[in-house]
Amino acid sequence: MHDDLIHTLQTRFSQHMHRHSGLAWDKVLARLHAAPASLAVLQQMEDTGGEPDVIGHAGDTGAVTFCDCSAESPLGRRSLCFDAAALAARKANKPAGSAMAMAQTMGVTLLTETQYRQLQELEPFDRKTSSWIATPDSIRALGGALFCDRRYEQVFVYHNGAESYYASRGFRGRLTV
Repeated sequence: MHDDLIHTLQTRFSQHMHRHSGLAWDKVLARLHAAPASLAVLQQMEDTGGEPDVIGHAGDTGAVTFCDCSAESPLGRRSLCFDAAALAARKANKPAGSAMAMAQTMGVTLLTETQYRQLQELEPFDRKTSSWIATPDSIRALGGALFCDRRYEQVFVYHNGAESYYASRGFRGRLTV
C-alpha cells in the first residue's frame, strides 16, 4: 500500500546520508514495518511538501526520528496561525487553520527551538520562509508565539502574535518511530 512512499523515503535517505550517518536503511525499514501507522503520518508529511527524512536515531532503543527536510517550510502547511485559540481570536481574514491543530491531526509535533537549531546544523533550511516552533506556555499566555528562519547564515528566533499568518510561514513536523 505504501510502496511508493517507502521507495521515496529510501531514495531520499540514500541521497542525504549526512543527515543520518552511521544508520543503515534496513534498520529504518524494520522500524517502519514494526509501526505501520507511522507510514500514514509520513505520507501526510510528504503530501504537504515536507520531504521527510531521518535526522536521528537512538542506538539504545533503535528509534528513528523523521523531520521535514524540504528546503523551505512545507508549502502545504503555510498561511496558518499558531493554534486554535489564535484562530478563534481572529475577527476578520481568518486563515484556513492553525499549525498546532494541523500538526496534531497529522500526528507530528512542531520542533522546539533546540530541535530547529539541530536541524539547521545538518544543512541550511528556511532561507526564504519561516517555520512556527513549539512556544513556551509563558509566551503563549501573553498572546505570542515563536518562529524561526535562517538568514545571513544564522538561525534567528522571532516572536509574533499567535494569530498572525503569512504565505511564507508554515511549520516543520517531527515524528519518532
